[in-house]
Amino acid sequence: MAADGPQIRRLAALAGEMVVVAGYCEADGDTRYNSVVCVNGDGVLGNHRKVHQPLREDASYSSGDRFRAFDTPVGRLGMMICYDKAFPESARALALDGAQIGVCVSAWPGSRTSPAADLAEDRWKRRFDLFDRARALENQIVWLSANQSGSFGSLRFVGSAKVVDPGGEVLADTGVTAGMAVADLDVAEVLRTARRSMAHLRDRRPEAYTYPAGAFSA
Repeated sequence: MAADGPQIRRLAALAGEMVVVAGYCEADGDTRYNSVVCVNGDGVLGNHRKVHQPLREDASYSSGDRFRAFDTPVGRLGMMICYDKAFPESARALALDGAQIGVCVSAWPGSRTSPAADLAEDRWKRRFDLFDRARALENQIVWLSANQSGSFGSLRFVGSAKVVDPGGEVLADTGVTAGMAVADLDVAEVLRTARRSMAHLRDRRPEAYTYPAGAFSA
């Protein structure tokens, strides 16, 4: 569907005063993207095309090429999809663009090679949770994480939707079952409190972050 198509307009109308983020398959001419859109009753507030594609996802989708924050009634917000959050540069780019809130939607499964009998103890769930807390803490932003639950074929999805504060503390978490993580917080105030002494974005030293030529060649 198109980013400005009737389905997205319908979602915006249903959202009303709420700010809603939802994933969809975006059509742009003959090109398809794994995308996520943010809407409220006024229409589309922002859109993101998944940048990082593991395990040959590029056979089905084209890749996005940017991370951009945008203003919403609940604060300046940035979005990413699933594997995007495994790269610290993704959330940092959003934070440097002024994002106060990071939202990541996922279809993150448990391990397929060494699955745990108890999904709550699965190593891929631990990674999912670690990325959520790290992205919030290193950028001192509010972090909202949504994920598929249940199973699809041999895949078991880890759920674990959560709200994380700018100090990396989990305020609400669904665990591995379906549900909704709910927390009440003042975004501007929690950011101010987190950044009043140790301000990670302020204290950056970009001139020191250099890399040898060819360091990341495959």
